[in-house]
Amino acid sequence: MSNYQHIFFDLDRTLWDFNANSEITLEQLYRDYQLQATFGSFVFFKSRFEYHNTKLWNAYYQDRIKKEDLMYRRFYLTLKESGLDDLEMAKELGQDFIEISPLQTKTFPHAHETLQYLQDKGYHLHIITNGFNEVQDKKLRNCNLHSYFTKIITSEDAGANKPSPKIFEYALKVSGANKENSIMIGDDLKTDIAGAKKYNIKQIYFNSNKKRHNENPTFEVSTLKEIQFIL
Repeated sequence: MSNYQHIFFDLDRTLWDFNANSEITLEQLYRDYQLQATFGSFVFFKSRFEYHNTKLWNAYYQDRIKKEDLMYRRFYLTLKESGLDDLEMAKELGQDFIEISPLQTKTFPHAHETLQYLQDKGYHLHIITNGFNEVQDKKLRNCNLHSYFTKIITSEDAGANKPSPKIFEYALKVSGANKENSIMIGDDLKTDIAGAKKYNIKQIYFNSNKKRHNENPTFEVSTLKEIQFIL
């Protein structure tokens, strides 16, 4: 066992396969709301949703939009762009997405294996996520990931989003950890890696797509299994 005692994982796109699970959810909504006539193809609907979703999440990280607005505006802007100005439908789509998405259970390869390995080694495992409380808890439980973790730290509870130092300060406080015995594992260079680095916490960058970058994380892996060779 290394000098680390507390391991903080991001959830979406690190353990829970957000892209795959989101696609399954969007396909269901596309069928249920009969959006073929509006968008012509699911691929186009998905691409425009992802465009607006990314922009609005970035605004949320910067405290420029509230959770409640993000949940429906990503659909409202997607619909409106294709000529359907329907606020009520957007709100219904937003609510259904929040209810259906957490039911999906695709995780990244070796997620359970790696978490079990770390748990058996005696590490204290925690989640730090910018996701919403009611959604993230369901994801963890439906994927049978919940039992691995001692603390689930959300931006809502912390009152700040990654990369703010406030969420890392809150996470260490509630978990009983300190900077020296902690390490952060995540897929996002801006929120997970830069945020932890700024707060002087070591990092493991989960670069599953092997993207080129100019950052210098403490460690970098392209599969979760590689974490076992570091810790």
